Amino acid sequence: MSKPSILEVLKSPRIWLLVAVGFASGLPLWLTGVTLSAWMKDEGVNLKTIGVFALVSMPYTFKVLWAPLMDRYTLPFLGRRRGWMLVTQVLLMGAIAAMGLVNPKDSPVAMAALAVLVTFLSASQDIVADAWRTDILTVEERGLGNSTYITGYRLGMLTAGALALTLSDVVGWSQTYFIMGTLMAVGVVATLLAPEPRGSKPPRNLTDAVVKPFVEYFTRKGAIPVILFLVLYKLGDAIAAGMVTPFYKELGFSNTEIGALSKGLGMVSTIAGGLLAGVVMVKLGTRRSLFIFGAAQALTNLMFMALSLVGKNDLMLAATITVDNLCGGLAVTAFAAYLMSLCHKSFSATQYALLSALGTVANRLISASSGYLAEWLGWPTFFAGTVLLAVPALVLLAFLPANAAAPAEDTPEPAPAPQGESSSSAVAVAR
Repeated sequence: MSKPSILEVLKSPRIWLLVAVGFASGLPLWLTGVTLSAWMKDEGVNLKTIGVFALVSMPYTFKVLWAPLMDRYTLPFLGRRRGWMLVTQVLLMGAIAAMGLVNPKDSPVAMAALAVLVTFLSASQDIVADAWRTDILTVEERGLGNSTYITGYRLGMLTAGALALTLSDVVGWSQTYFIMGTLMAVGVVATLLAPEPRGSKPPRNLTDAVVKPFVEYFTRKGAIPVILFLVLYKLGDAIAAGMVTPFYKELGFSNTEIGALSKGLGMVSTIAGGLLAGVVMVKLGTRRSLFIFGAAQALTNLMFMALSLVGKNDLMLAATITVDNLCGGLAVTAFAAYLMSLCHKSFSATQYALLSALGTVANRLISASSGYLAEWLGWPTFFAGTVLLAVPALVLLAFLPANAAAPAEDTPEPAPAPQGESSSSAVAVAR
């Protein structure tokens, strides 16, 4: 069977539904982070309290702990994946709006409780949204599906950041959070229109849901080398990212210059990179794309090295941010598609959460040393070193067998629902 053309993949309605699903996943992130910090600062909350509020994001780190519940249990409507998506999105509408009823200065504990609730629901939505797109996308659609999802996710973040900050000056913070809550309706509509994955079987009981995803993965041939690859793939990039803002500041760039270019131009470049990756991956496939984009992602750190040698130069800063974010968007899209290929559809919620967390947590722990390395090596050598840190992952990928750690699926690839199926006419249309 020949590969579908790019045009055929673009015609798939579920590819474009992923923009809306991604938007709903990205929207809550900054509403409990940078946007909430801005609100607290406006209300005169002290910096120590604002700093402590960073802890409300912890559910994102530990979401793998309750992912098995979302694999095991199916709600009595919309199916195993869409049922949970709808519940988390509706609850997020209420929880985000409820944040608008609380003053963070007068009731910091109540605000913290609501923020934790939002992050818990948001992390839960991420679990099931990741599982849904893992289950529903064919191999050929994974690249473009991930790119459209990431585009929607970034648009959600932009809405919760730039738009929310602008609205707060016009209608006030309470009304802003009410509006942000109502925007979760974008995800609700997408969930109602989306198809439910077919053919995958949930774990038989809770014990299977908790134990089998780990046992099933770690008994695969090549499981450990693949885990090592997941940790190493973005290591150099993660270490460099931890020092980028201090690096800009040390060169003499202002907050305005950094903000306008890194948040504005950077966001556009990341989205463009993701979309470009999705189109290219239809032809290249996941493995070749992963290698090429990973190499490109690493080499962009040479731009930072060049900037450190040139010094303060606005044009060079813009070029560095554009190239870095463009290649970062390419690599993130390919990496997400590769993660999907490692997930068994019976446990995709748990395994996707587990595999993505292993790489993220390890990178965060290792990148904590980035400041020491920058001080010891100096900026040019530091950024050159981060390029070299990408080499082990690429060498490992080159030698990994094509089917390393691939799941032994006992279910067919998701197939279109027959026309007129009784579950929902909207599902048939979305298919």
